[in-house]
Amino acid sequence: MNLPNKLTMLRVIAVPVFIVLYLRGMNIAAFAVFILASLTDMLDGKIARKYNLITDFGKIMDPLADKVLVYSAFCLFIEKGVMPAWMLVVILAREFIVSGVRTVAAAGGKVIAAAMSGKIKTVLQMIAVPLLILDTPGVIHTLARIFLWASLVMTAVSGAEYVYGNRQLFADR
Repeated sequence: MNLPNKLTMLRVIAVPVFIVLYLRGMNIAAFAVFILASLTDMLDGKIARKYNLITDFGKIMDPLADKVLVYSAFCLFIEKGVMPAWMLVVILAREFIVSGVRTVAAAGGKVIAAAMSGKIKTVLQMIAVPLLILDTPGVIHTLARIFLWASLVMTAVSGAEYVYGNRQLFADR
């Protein structure tokens, strides 16, 4: 297993550590684990591209590791009353729809690359989560809500973009 894939797996392993810390009220430690895990996402991609270490494992596991990390945090936020459950339903619906579109495309021999709107959605989520972990009254609370709502808007936009941009896949079936 190459270094980028090891970093991806480290991100997956960090998830239960993050969960335990957050549930025990150790928000600063949970914040640090989330930030470090998020940085492995940036680092593994840079290393993979720079040294031509892109693998099928990495193509599948890297975005999956991101989703497990971020959506675990969202589940915790719902449990703690920091975020309403309906927001996660919208986010997960988008993920299932995009996965469905990609599956239909793959069945027809077509690969759909990640769109910029999906990347922006992920970045907004990765900013919202640490702010929501800290969620202290005042500026941090306000910024946390702004980034959460911005990520939700980009979730809807990127989902609509995938469906509209690949509508011919459904017409052909």
